[in-house]
Amino acid sequence: MIMPIKPAPTANRKRGAVQQKPACKNAIIQSLIFAMAILILSGVCFGKDDLPDAPSTVAAETNGFTVEPVVPRSTLNIGGRRPIDLTFVSLALISTGSSFADSYTTLFARENWLAGKKNVCNMEVESAYLYGTHPTVGRAYAVASVKSAGSILAAYYLHRHHSKFWSLPLIANSAISLQGVTQNMIQCN
Repeated sequence: MIMPIKPAPTANRKRGAVQQKPACKNAIIQSLIFAMAILILSGVCFGKDDLPDAPSTVAAETNGFTVEPVVPRSTLNIGGRRPIDLTFVSLALISTGSSFADSYTTLFARENWLAGKKNVCNMEVESAYLYGTHPTVGRAYAVASVKSAGSILAAYYLHRHHSKFWSLPLIANSAISLQGVTQNMIQCN
């Protein structure tokens, strides 16, 4: 009986590794192209705010050509303040830090549950709809990321549109998260 010849295991491994790398590179390249397309399209969207009328209506009104002076976009700073300043960054850092501290201390309940401790908190009670009764590390930090990003985006939007209550989302997120940190430290530690 003749046995078929099998290639050496190292040859299969090399060939398999070569086939996996292009797929990974293709995924990375596709995601970079997607990100670049979003950046380019967002730049195009913010390129010019007021588009002129159709050329036929402009020519009919003026009986000739009109020339508009080109004004750089940087000189059109209406309101005199930038959306991201030192106050915004410092409040965003405080809000983000407090969100992640809340998620970190929420994991104390899971540690107590896994250790089988009694007479201490061993399950999430207050925010079980967000974290679950026994939160995993990934879910806890995903909740912190979403809370932080949501409050920063809301504050940025309000600050960009000159609302005097722009800091409210950041302060509210900080206060709620610090209350959770305090409760977790008192009951679960």
